[in-house]
Amino acid sequence: MSTLFSPLTIKGVTFRNRIAVSPMCQYSAVEGFASDWHLVHLGSRAIGGAALIIQEATAVSPEGRISPDDLGIWADAHIEKLLPITAFIHSHGAVAGIQLAHAGRKASVSALWLGNKFLQPSEGGWQTVSASAKPFRPTDGMPVALSKTEIDKVVNDFKQAATRAMLAGYKVLEVHAAHGYLIHQFLSPLVNTRTDEYGGSFENRIRLLLEVITAVQSEWPADNPLFVRLSCTDWAEGGWDIEASVNLSAVLKGIGVDLIDASSGGAVLHQKIAVGPGYQVVFAERIRNEAGLATGAVGLITSAQQAEGIVATGQADMVLLARQLLRDPYFPLHAAKALGADIHWPPQYERAKL
Repeated sequence: MSTLFSPLTIKGVTFRNRIAVSPMCQYSAVEGFASDWHLVHLGSRAIGGAALIIQEATAVSPEGRISPDDLGIWADAHIEKLLPITAFIHSHGAVAGIQLAHAGRKASVSALWLGNKFLQPSEGGWQTVSASAKPFRPTDGMPVALSKTEIDKVVNDFKQAATRAMLAGYKVLEVHAAHGYLIHQFLSPLVNTRTDEYGGSFENRIRLLLEVITAVQSEWPADNPLFVRLSCTDWAEGGWDIEASVNLSAVLKGIGVDLIDASSGGAVLHQKIAVGPGYQVVFAERIRNEAGLATGAVGLITSAQQAEGIVATGQADMVLLARQLLRDPYFPLHAAKALGADIHWPPQYERAKL
């Protein structure tokens, strides 16, 4: 029996296997609205056998977008275009998830294939915000340090976005607290130099995330899973690290978070990442073992045998694949064959199963 292709139940949701589609920005929205691209991109991974399809970082406010081309969920009008996506995913046996995000100081940049350059307001950009008035890159605009009133608005934006995500049919919600975006900017002492109740100590720097979680939980169905994506280390001296991530995960477990999506990096330019196959799996393993919370492993997971080993040995409860599922949307179907697991294929494709 393959552990990778065994079901996993979290709260009231059962996933058909342990493979999830990691959220990946597509830079293909207009004014935050989903398009046919998103339906085909996400829907094809459901047909391909993944158990959980997590939609890309979806902005809780216009200024929370990474680029002008990002998906958004800051307005009720966005729901209509999202409903067909979640319905299609669910009709093919997968679970639709959404990642709610605010980019903070890493906002107002062009899409990757347009150079990922900072955009001035005259170029379609906007004023960025952060924990502190420190830009990510010297060429970026200076972010404004959020006031307490503005922090309260961010928290409320996440709350309202959670309501819309529920109405749009998503069954899993992930709060993006990684990769140098706004919540991570508050967590990292390399970025957060505040002297108020949101800066300084560990307890102060995690305050925004805890407020966001509490606000989201007030709207999100109690029987639906709630994930948090963390950058488990800044890969830089004096930054956020795995020990802080384990401690935070224990706190998050205590307030009802169900799974940590264990990634890393993105806070500062001078990070030094030791990249290699499965290089971030150790973070998922430590959090799972030391904080007692379910985890998802990410990072250069590219083969069926590698993914099987991660979940079979208890390093993580799920694997979240990104680039491998861009290369091969049907990776789960192929992985099942490689591992000798007999899984459901769409009837339209069954003639190619053997």
